[in-house]
Amino acid sequence: MINYKCLHHVSLTVTDLEKAKDFYGKILCLKETQRPEFDFPGAWYEIEGHQLHLIVDPSSQTIRRDKSLSSREGHFALRVENYYDTIKWLKQNKVEILEKPFGKSGFAQIFCADPDGNLIELNVNQKDL
Repeated sequence: MINYKCLHHVSLTVTDLEKAKDFYGKILCLKETQRPEFDFPGAWYEIEGHQLHLIVDPSSQTIRRDKSLSSREGHFALRVENYYDTIKWLKQNKVEILEKPFGKSGFAQIFCADPDGNLIELNVNQKDL
């Protein structure tokens, strides 16, 4: 049996680090943190004691070529404080979103994608709408 403590980090591949950093830092408002000096470019972000690692790899086979939004594609989810404030912020920053406020999951969900098509879900408990 394996006993888990928590999810430590999620790693995503990107092709353009500056575009990715602009999206994750300025649009998603994540705090960039210290990253070891690997022999390849990337960036790390701190999210409430957990981490998001961006790795530059233009030849990655995990970068989505079809960047259309879908709630069924692989993604990671971040819990936000306010659903409607988050939608307003994303729209002000011209981010395409897919809204699913009343799905069966019990979460009010917002899906968006980074410049490479990596999907991100932003959500709140539906009871908090």
